[in-house]
Amino acid sequence: MTAGTTATDPAAAVTAADGHPLVVRVREYAETVLRPAALRTDRDGVPARRISELAALGLLNHTAPVEFGGAGIDRNTDRRLHEIISGACFNTWLIWAQHAPMAGRIAESRTPDTVLPELAERVLRGEVLLGAGVSDVRRYPEHYLRARRSVGGWTFDGTISWVSGWGLHAALALAAVDPETETVVTALVPVGERITSAGPLPLSAVTGSRTARVRIDQVFVPDSHVLLTHSLERSRHLDIGVASDARGHHFGLAETVLTELEHTESAREVARAWRPRVAEIRSTAYALADESVARGGGDHRLAERLAAKVASGEALSVLTRALLIARAGRGLGTDDTAQLHARSALFVLVQGQTTDVRRAQLARLAR
Repeated sequence: MTAGTTATDPAAAVTAADGHPLVVRVREYAETVLRPAALRTDRDGVPARRISELAALGLLNHTAPVEFGGAGIDRNTDRRLHEIISGACFNTWLIWAQHAPMAGRIAESRTPDTVLPELAERVLRGEVLLGAGVSDVRRYPEHYLRARRSVGGWTFDGTISWVSGWGLHAALALAAVDPETETVVTALVPVGERITSAGPLPLSAVTGSRTARVRIDQVFVPDSHVLLTHSLERSRHLDIGVASDARGHHFGLAETVLTELEHTESAREVARAWRPRVAEIRSTAYALADESVARGGGDHRLAERLAAKVASGEALSVLTRALLIARAGRGLGTDDTAQLHARSALFVLVQGQTTDVRRAQLARLAR
């Protein structure tokens, strides 16, 4: 599998980001704090202090411009951070990943005459953690968060299927649909008494991610808190790029499992066979994703991008099975990382799944 059109390998540029000072600090933190606590975090949940630690590292606004105290990092450095954090603690990564791109998106949405609300400025300065409730747009019109135009803003109402990090957020980034015009409204919404949860979802994977179903009860959102509005068609066009590519967390998790296989004498042959295969999938996936962005996103080379995503999921399934086999019965214990990684791999298979992704996955399995 090859991307076929890039002169340089973006995967090599991602690895080269290891020299960036922020990446150096984050790697040390991941190895000394996140990885040793990963099993406990999965069992007990991501603690509130973890968010303060991420903020102190600069990970709550690493994509923000330097003028706001951000690192203003590039796409490849951001990918490397996702690889490192997901490989060390998948639960922490999931909560952080919902927030991570928001500072950059807020900065991109500014115009020269934009006056940012205080909440947006606090996000840019890395002072607050955002949750995300945007994926229900994919399920419109069967299930979605409803937006209704009101004087000076919008009123949001409905239930968000999936919010990770519940209880740690000061605000949420929400995407709602106005059914009359099929306009998608994405906005920053402070968590208040009209935003409630019935409790954590009983998941079998990423069990420490504080994931909950959240009710939005007629919450008014002023125009100043709206990040963007666009058509449902445009939203779905952009979503293809989010859902159809294998991303950094796929390869961060794969690297962790490969390393554990290499440290298990009976499984070293598996790691030796699969490490170059994973490297090829990583290179192909990043090259195709970058090319898609350069060509305006959407369904550019969609079949090849989906093939790379399916291949990354298959690799994770094989590698985590191998680790479980090598660990034997003890690998099923809650004090062993084999079952933790296997469950994380199952989560990757269904995370952000669209009809196209599901169809490609099942078609591959039917061969």
